[in-house]
Amino acid sequence: MKKVLILGGGFAGVQTAIELQKSGAFQVTLVSDRDFLYIYPISIWIPVRQTEFDQVKVPLAAIQKRYPFEVVIEKVKEIHTAKKSVVCENRTLQYDYLVVAFGADKMKHKGIENTLSICGKPETSLAIRDALDQLIEKGSGTIAVGFGGNPKDKSAVRGGPGFELMFNIHHLLKKKKIRNNFELTFFAPMEEPGARMGKGSLVMLNKMFEQFRIKKQFGKKITEFTPSAVVFEDASQLEADLILFIPASAGHNVLSASDLPLSEAGFVRIDDNCQVPGVFNVYAIGDIAALEGPEWTAKQGHIAELMGRNAAFNILATENGSPERKGYQEHLNILCVMDTGNGAAFVFRNNLKSFIIPLPFLGHWMKKGWGIYSKWTKVGKFPRIPGL
Repeated sequence: MKKVLILGGGFAGVQTAIELQKSGAFQVTLVSDRDFLYIYPISIWIPVRQTEFDQVKVPLAAIQKRYPFEVVIEKVKEIHTAKKSVVCENRTLQYDYLVVAFGADKMKHKGIENTLSICGKPETSLAIRDALDQLIEKGSGTIAVGFGGNPKDKSAVRGGPGFELMFNIHHLLKKKKIRNNFELTFFAPMEEPGARMGKGSLVMLNKMFEQFRIKKQFGKKITEFTPSAVVFEDASQLEADLILFIPASAGHNVLSASDLPLSEAGFVRIDDNCQVPGVFNVYAIGDIAALEGPEWTAKQGHIAELMGRNAAFNILATENGSPERKGYQEHLNILCVMDTGNGAAFVFRNNLKSFIIPLPFLGHWMKKGWGIYSKWTKVGKFPRIPGL
C-alpha cells in the first residue's frame, strides 16, 4: 500500500486525510505541530466569552477514531521532493505522495509584538480575552482593530475575522452598558477594506461602522506598531490601549528549506488540480498554495477543504490510471456569515454575482450551529453537506 504524507492539521490537511482514509487505498500519515484541529471561524467568540477555548478545538485523536489515519505531532523542518522525504524535528519521513498543507507565515511588521491577532496561534485568542477583560474592569479605553495586506499576493489578506471581532467587542461593551466609555477604531492600509466582498457588502459595512459608532482609519500604509499606537506612513498615529491586528499571510519559513517552486510572495505554485508543476506526486493546498483567480480571490476555510477533497480525488485517480481530475478555480468564491454578536450578515461572491443578506438575531445562531456542524462532520457524527 502506497504512502501519502500530509503536512498540516488545519482544514485543508484534515479534509485530505479524511478523504484518503475513506478510500482505503493508501497508508495515510498526517503531520501537525499541534494535536487538535482549530476551528478559526468560531474563535472570534473566545475574547468576548461567548465560547471556551476547548469548544473551538477538535482533538485529532477524536477524528482518528472515525478515520484511522496515522498522526505525527512534530514540526516540519525541510521538504525534499527529489528524495521523496520530509525532515521533521525527530525523524525523516518518506512518501509516495505528498500533500503540503501547513498554512502560511505572517507579514513581519515592525513592532508586531505590540499587537494580538485573532488569526495567529490559537492561544492568542486567550491573550485577547484577558486584555479585553482588563480594559472592561478599568471601565474605559481605546481599542483599535485592523488588518494588513500583502502587495505581492492580494488573496493573502484575511479581513473578515477583524470585522467580526470588532462588532462582537462593540456588542459586548453595549451589553455591559459601558460602550460610551470606549473609543473603537477600525484601520487598514486599503482605501476600501472589505471591497473584495462586493459593492453591497462595502455599503453595509460602512453603515454598520456608522451605526455602531466605530471610527475608520483607511488608506494609509502601516509603518510600525508601538505599545500604545499604530504609526502610519505620514507619521500620524492611532493611539490605542489595545491593538488587535491581523497581518496578511506570507510564504512559510519551511519553504526556504525545500525544493518546491514558489511564487513571488513565497507560496507554493500549483496548477488548477492543486498539483505542484513538474512534480507528479506533490500537491499544495490551503493557505500555503499560490491561488490563481479573479482580483477578489480570498483564502478561506471552505476553499481549503475543497482543495483537500480535490487533492485526494486526484491522487486516487492518478493511482488508478484515470485521466479524470478535479480543479479548484471554477469553485472559487467568497462565502461567510459575518457575525456581530447578536446577529450576522450572509456574504457571497463569485464571478457572476455578489450579495449580502442581513440576518438579525438568526444569523448569529446560524453561525453557532455551523460551528457545531463543522466539529461533528470532522468526527463522523453528521454527514457532510456539499459547500458547507
